Amino acid sequence: MTGYLASFEPAMREALAEAQAASPDVPVGAVVLAADGQIIGCGRNQREAAADPTAHAEIVALRAAGTARGTWRLDDCTLVVTLEPCTMCAGAVLSGRVARLVYGARDTRAGAAGSVWDLLHDPRLGPPVEVLSGVLADECAALLRDFFGERR
Repeated sequence: MTGYLASFEPAMREALAEAQAASPDVPVGAVVLAADGQIIGCGRNQREAAADPTAHAEIVALRAAGTARGTWRLDDCTLVVTLEPCTMCAGAVLSGRVARLVYGARDTRAGAAGSVWDLLHDPRLGPPVEVLSGVLADECAALLRDFFGERR
């Protein structure tokens, strides 16, 4: 991978580290980058640990970024996540006015950033979000495949 997409590899590696620490939850991790590239929010799936159905990695990271910023408006930020967001998380991206989404693995069952649905480009929901996919996709998918393989 080269060029623009490759510039997000370090952030995706941070998201992968978050995903690896998500046990006992599904290993999904996310980071929010400020316009200067600094990480201002991190998150990992915590639904099991927090007994919270909304504790997806993206939501946790967006909440942390909002707290760090002191505002819910994240209009110059990038959300980097290991798995394509679901409809709830895509809605949170739109609600937070996040400028860009970068994800690794596609979610062909529940993905809402182009795989199953494309909420982030629906003009009825607000301005479109720049979506970049496939950053370290094989590593992101392998983490999930290994997790679910152990449970079958």
